[in-house]
Amino acid sequence: MKGDNLQGLVEFVAQSLVDQPTEVDVNKYTRGSTVQIELQVAREDMGRVIGKSGRVANAIRTLLKVAAAREGSQANLDIIEPR
Repeated sequence: MKGDNLQGLVEFVAQSLVDQPTEVDVNKYTRGSTVQIELQVAREDMGRVIGKSGRVANAIRTLLKVAAAREGSQANLDIIEPR
């Protein structure tokens, strides 16, 4: 299904960055040709995923957009506050 590779990409990158990889939760929603990916990590790992001035988050978004373009779709990444 379209977007499964994108979801896996975000999950892999996030798990590689955080101290608690079992707390990484990635959900995918499709709206037309756009894939919406939501990433949630443990509260202690939010800084690692966002980075200084959002640099890490923007790098993940760039990777996601390039991967989506290769699949012929568009993708957006939202980083959700931990519960």
